[in-house]
Amino acid sequence: MATEQPKNPLHGITLEQIVVELEQHYGWETLASKININSFKNDPSVKSSLKFLRKTPWAREQVEQLYIRTFKQ
Repeated sequence: MATEQPKNPLHGITLEQIVVELEQHYGWETLASKININSFKNDPSVKSSLKFLRKTPWAREQVEQLYIRTFKQ
């Protein structure tokens, strides 16, 4: 049974959805200028970004915060 998380703005949103929506909104170049990680700069793809973000908590936090600032306010 799923637990309700009414105060979590990312509840029900996958990391893949976050990366795809940010890339569609900003494009890789602008996204790389906002969050300085190589998976957004060098041969960017959703797959490589997800692989990096799943292993790197500080980068994932920055991506999630950018998503919240962009789409949830």
